[in-house]
Amino acid sequence: MTGEWLDIGWVDEIPLRGSRTVQVTGGDDIAVFRTGEGKVFALADRCPHKGGRLSQGIVHGGAVACPLHNWRIALATGEAMGEDKGCTPTVPVKIDAGRVLICRASALKVAA
Repeated sequence: MTGEWLDIGWVDEIPLRGSRTVQVTGGDDIAVFRTGEGKVFALADRCPHKGGRLSQGIVHGGAVACPLHNWRIALATGEAMGEDKGCTPTVPVKIDAGRVLICRASALKVAA
């Protein structure tokens, strides 16, 4: 990993309403989500409740449902929605010429 942004692949490689994971040395994976509208977000791949892998959850609207206990996590903020309380760290994402880039420093910090 070099530079400020880490190129993780083509945006079309992430299915609509789906995700893929990026392994970061030394810690948690980063889950990269694509909504039905094509917006892309990145979060630590762990629910703040019981650590469920959010990348295995169902994306609906701007949220992902944790596969363990159905907590809904807002993709833009990482905040638990509804009555649930907790937050999953987010990683800045940008799209450049169809490529998905995540912030290298933030990804390393989240994974630590």
